[in-house]
Amino acid sequence: MSDTTTPAPATVPAGRRSWLVLGGLHLLNGTAPLAGSDPVVLVELGAPVEHAFPSNTVVLHWDRLGELELAVRTVDGSRRHTARARGDELFPGMLVGRALREAVTEVTGGPVGPLVPLFYVTADGERAHVHSQIRFLAEDACFIRITSESVPTAGVGELGWLPEAVRLHAEQFLFLNNHQRYYRKCFEGQELEYKYTLTPPVDVWTQTVELYRSLLDGDLPGYVMEYRDEYQAWDYLNHLFEVTGPTEAELGYASFIPTTDGKHLLKRKWYAEDTFDRRESHTYGLDLADDGGFERYIREELKVEAVRLPSFRRVRYDINFESVRTGHVYGVFFDHCSLVEDHEVTLNQCELEYLRSRVAVEPDEAEVLPEMDEIVAWLEAFLRKRGLNDRRGFYSKRTFLKDAVAARPELARKVG
Repeated sequence: MSDTTTPAPATVPAGRRSWLVLGGLHLLNGTAPLAGSDPVVLVELGAPVEHAFPSNTVVLHWDRLGELELAVRTVDGSRRHTARARGDELFPGMLVGRALREAVTEVTGGPVGPLVPLFYVTADGERAHVHSQIRFLAEDACFIRITSESVPTAGVGELGWLPEAVRLHAEQFLFLNNHQRYYRKCFEGQELEYKYTLTPPVDVWTQTVELYRSLLDGDLPGYVMEYRDEYQAWDYLNHLFEVTGPTEAELGYASFIPTTDGKHLLKRKWYAEDTFDRRESHTYGLDLADDGGFERYIREELKVEAVRLPSFRRVRYDINFESVRTGHVYGVFFDHCSLVEDHEVTLNQCELEYLRSRVAVEPDEAEVLPEMDEIVAWLEAFLRKRGLNDRRGFYSKRTFLKDAVAARPELARKVG
């Protein structure tokens, strides 16, 4: 697993502090309400792990936290205790370590229920923000910000912020407590994408791995690998139809992609010419066969006019990474497309796309384009260094197939 923690600033600005907050799992999953007798452990860290304040995404690795002081108390402050433990001793195998359990028992006086990382609190002077835990594993935990407005730093040690943090988490439990459901989509129904068309032959695997290493090495400051979903490999067919009418508003394409359940995904895009911003939709679970079924669906369900273009196979390697400041997730994809009927006819591209946003607060859509500009500068330098095309464009798969048909007209046929 890669390093997904943002490196701490070399010099921590005055007034910057951060705390890891541990406590009962019930405060996240709602199986019991917050009570005055609940134990809470505040662990002040040596420095915030994030650069910008406020940031959105924080990942803590237990083995990098070093020696820690555990400030244990009940929520009402009636009982307190301090102890010490190393970061890698807190949750060995995701269970409560001995030092942590004994410290908490000192204030509860009895059995300790499930304890987990609850929150990460970070402060800049008199302002603080709270991040909720959304993933917890043996090696690390991931937190995202839940406070849209700052809370007073003075209340951190006395837990003045805690009831509101528990309430905010409960308010979004469907979003925060379910596996990989903590995403939102800016520009719903739209695709934002730059394309770089590469002159073959291109070793897309090696380029992907080298770009991955560049990100891990911190060559794109402010961005980290998408937590536990940083690399993906894909290999699938596309049966693509250019939509030509009946109106200009319908122009674009409809592509039928076989899925592993024997059915098809329909990917529909609307655009008159290749461009950065395209409307798109995905329809899963279509029970169709390539025996005229695609054509019937085009005619009877979509009710559009279309020309069938050559089917192609797409091999694609994805690197996904995230802005720690905004929570926006982007992907760089290297792919190799080849016609089913003539595998010597190929298209090799590198694509940069906005994918989604991992945010519990209102996503900042205005930051997507400036962040894509930052990524473009880094990506184009990467491509230039390797002698690859660094000129941004929008050359689509539809245009590639139309160019292939221009050379071999028999590959296209009208959909009746």
